[in-house]
Amino acid sequence: MDKPGASMSYSVESIKTKLKANPILLQIPIGSGKGFIGVVDLVSKQHMMWRGKTWHEDGRAFEMRALQSTDDPEFLEEVNQARATLIEQVAELDDEFAELLLGEYGDNFDSMPAGKLQEAIRRVTLSRKGVPVLCGSSLKNKGVQPLLDAITAYLPAPDERNHDLVRWYKDDLCALAFKVVHDKQRGPLVFLRIYSGSMKPQSAVYNINRNGTERMSRLLLPFADQHVEIPSLSAGNIALTVGLKQTVTGDTIVSSKASAAAAARRANTKTEGKKGSGQEMNSLVLAGVEVPDPVFFCSIEPPSMAKQADLEHALKCLQREDPSLKVRTDPDSGQTVLCGMGELHIEILHDRIRREYNLETHLGPLQVAYRETIMQSVTTTDTLDRTLGDKRHVVTVELTVNPWEASAPGSTACHLTYEEEVEAQISADIKEAVDSGVQSAYLQGPVLGYPVQEVLTVIHSVCVEPGTSLAMVSACVSRCMLKGLRQAGGQVLEPVMSLEVTVDEEYLSSVLGDLAQRRGTVRDIQSRHDCKVLLATVPLAEMMGYSTALRTLTSGNATFSLELASYEAMSRQDQNALLNKMAGLS
Repeated sequence: MDKPGASMSYSVESIKTKLKANPILLQIPIGSGKGFIGVVDLVSKQHMMWRGKTWHEDGRAFEMRALQSTDDPEFLEEVNQARATLIEQVAELDDEFAELLLGEYGDNFDSMPAGKLQEAIRRVTLSRKGVPVLCGSSLKNKGVQPLLDAITAYLPAPDERNHDLVRWYKDDLCALAFKVVHDKQRGPLVFLRIYSGSMKPQSAVYNINRNGTERMSRLLLPFADQHVEIPSLSAGNIALTVGLKQTVTGDTIVSSKASAAAAARRANTKTEGKKGSGQEMNSLVLAGVEVPDPVFFCSIEPPSMAKQADLEHALKCLQREDPSLKVRTDPDSGQTVLCGMGELHIEILHDRIRREYNLETHLGPLQVAYRETIMQSVTTTDTLDRTLGDKRHVVTVELTVNPWEASAPGSTACHLTYEEEVEAQISADIKEAVDSGVQSAYLQGPVLGYPVQEVLTVIHSVCVEPGTSLAMVSACVSRCMLKGLRQAGGQVLEPVMSLEVTVDEEYLSSVLGDLAQRRGTVRDIQSRHDCKVLLATVPLAEMMGYSTALRTLTSGNATFSLELASYEAMSRQDQNALLNKMAGLS
């Protein structure tokens, strides 16, 4: 609420239209923007005021009192109307509360006790019929305290939630690693949300995602920036663990591998038994972090080769904290390449490396992560016949690459399948080597060497002479794949973004003109109070430096958001321009 132009009514309306939720307003703000000084709780009719003299006060001290009849009459009327609306809204969603309201308090809704209203709001929240809405300023710590109280008052306790997956673990430990931070003295600190069971220090735990066991040395209970050592923690708590060096954000932690296997057996029994315990055990993981593919990349270099190991350590730590960061090594130049979600993302990572790891690194030019696909089906055969030492390695592979449209919306994956006779004849080791060779070829497209997507590969035959190593099988398959991809006619795909710009109407024409120059396609223009909301799709390559350009065009009176929509084929003219740019000819 401390932002200029903040509107409570607009925010509530936005929750309805954008999130398709039913907001239940529990507070009204006192002031807005720089004048935001407090809130009124509509449930208890309590007046909360933060009277810090300077902007940097931490907001811990605030005054709380009941509304008095001597308060401003207009303000009291606004509060009474808002509370009446709240009571009517809850009554529509909760039959028990409606009966109570009409029976005992029909003559005077305002006399409804706060406790009864709070119980009804909790029931509505647990049944997902409505969503409580509060307001405040996290930067200035205003309204945060009642928000935390509302979490405990209205949201479900762990034993009130019925997680389909967690119930298979019964009383055994099941926890989600939702955050990782690095401490210079204690190493990686892993934040865990415990969904079932309990945790104790000095105990071993099993990471299902990493298929490994680790031992935590200490167990801490976090209170903001204070960490209190504790002998045990039960379900529903947030635990801070020391000693889990392999765990990354989004991993599922259980008490042991046997516990995960037992949970898988319980799940199989309930679903009439499916064969293959290993696969089911790996599927019994909590919903981690879904990260889209990176759309930008750039090289990063240390200040000197002596600092290369320090840079690798910093990037390893950052990757554990941030799953959206990908790091790879360029096979041609040997450079370390950062892959991220946008310009700002990579700038923040660069700044963190400087501040937290004291490394003055150099970033190369930011580049767009294109993709490639093929235009037609091609069947190819390749034979690898090589003698290493006194061993002869002979492999013959026949396969077909086909254009393939993924069934899942938004999917950019490739697919691999075998003819039935081939799959029945080859061993598991050879099949794994073939899979590895195909996946390796998918990483290098035929046009510019970008990863390939939307390709279906069918393996027709794999003939391996005795004594041939698995590495040679992978090499032959990869070479055959690359030959097939080249013959199938490559096509470069560029990431296309969904763009939403909120701008004052007087600047709309300037924004539209700029988008036209960026190859943008306008999908819709909506009105939102005094502003216009522009919805468009635009190639990511054209959005370099857009935040600065938009700020200049609108004198700072616009905001925008970008989201990856799809990968689209480039026109022949644009593809040739990209080829010339990559070759240094333009």
